[in-house]
Amino acid sequence: MRRRWRSTLIAVAAAAALAVAAASAGAQPAARISDGVVKIGLILDMSGPYAETAGLGNATAARMAVEDFGGRVLGAPIEVVVADHKNRPDRALNIARDWFDKEHVDAIMDVSGSSEGLIVQRIAETRDKIVMLSSAIAERLSNEACTPTSVHYAFTTGALARTIGGALLARGDDTWFFITVDYSFGYDLEHDTEAVVEAGGGQVLDGALHPLGASDFTSYLARAQQSGAKVIGLANAGADLSNTIKTAAQLGMIPGPQVFAGLAMRINQVHALGLQTTQGMMLSDGFYWDANDATRAWSRRFFKRFKGMPNDLQAGVYSATTHYLQAIAHAGTDATEAVMKAMRAAPIDDFFAHDGHIRADGVMVHDMHLYQVKTPSESHYPWDYLKLVATIPGEVAYGSLAQSKCPLVRP
Repeated sequence: MRRRWRSTLIAVAAAAALAVAAASAGAQPAARISDGVVKIGLILDMSGPYAETAGLGNATAARMAVEDFGGRVLGAPIEVVVADHKNRPDRALNIARDWFDKEHVDAIMDVSGSSEGLIVQRIAETRDKIVMLSSAIAERLSNEACTPTSVHYAFTTGALARTIGGALLARGDDTWFFITVDYSFGYDLEHDTEAVVEAGGGQVLDGALHPLGASDFTSYLARAQQSGAKVIGLANAGADLSNTIKTAAQLGMIPGPQVFAGLAMRINQVHALGLQTTQGMMLSDGFYWDANDATRAWSRRFFKRFKGMPNDLQAGVYSATTHYLQAIAHAGTDATEAVMKAMRAAPIDDFFAHDGHIRADGVMVHDMHLYQVKTPSESHYPWDYLKLVATIPGEVAYGSLAQSKCPLVRP
């Protein structure tokens, strides 16, 4: 990476260190079901730039999973609590600390945002609590910052990079320009994709950083266009990604000679922006609602409640919540060590992932897919937006465990 962004990482790391220092030492012995109830929480962006892709929809998916499980496990009721961290790591930390110390929350099923995810999984480790992450995707969460009580479930920035970066490079799209949001998620997404491109003989010509919640993307896109890069990689998400795409379409860059790769683009944004604006864009996904009969059946149930088709984050939260509850039932307790052991031992085979498994570094390995957004003439019914370009096996998309920097798997 060539641009200045380390100050943000240092601030997040410092906050995490303070959280660990303030943590109470030692975990209390767990009962069969501690406190007589299994309480799970989600710390999400319910009102900011990621609310559309990882807010109410994620909470809806978790509640659906609990209802489908029967609302009880080992005879104990299951409760779901949701909080808005307002895209502030310090607020996410305080919510998690309060939940663990005062509200008796047993596990967190998702955290929106990688900076928030980093600090929440760290405080959870000090309380011996489980964190499942679907919408915090920076690879460092299950790499350098991995913990024994966290699971990186839906996908990682590395998986996105290997899927979309590798596939585009293979077809000759070998020069890139990045437009990147200025915090840990954006850095990791750009860095991981850059590594894939350069390892395959491609070249990153340049890039531009923008603040979270930027209001104008014209100058960043002008630089990308002037660079002559074959691919413009958008390493941002939520409202920032949508506004980048809208501006590119207004400037006549979509459709155009340069390929736009929405590295963290979700189907919600395709729907909101329309095919006329997003046509031809490339994106990577582990789940698409219209992939097969099983995905369609669950997605139509979700649609009735949410009034929109699910993205892979929401499907991931449902699958992760179900896997966690199944592990409690199998272990006969909600004690963290026993549940983590059960989750690692059991394969994940549902509408979200086939032959998935949780590795020692906490990564849930499953196949990833490269999709291209259809043109308006190619779409034949509502939400018929994506066409499959390639399927990347999980072992390729997530890399080998031997490449991991996770301290849990290094000698």
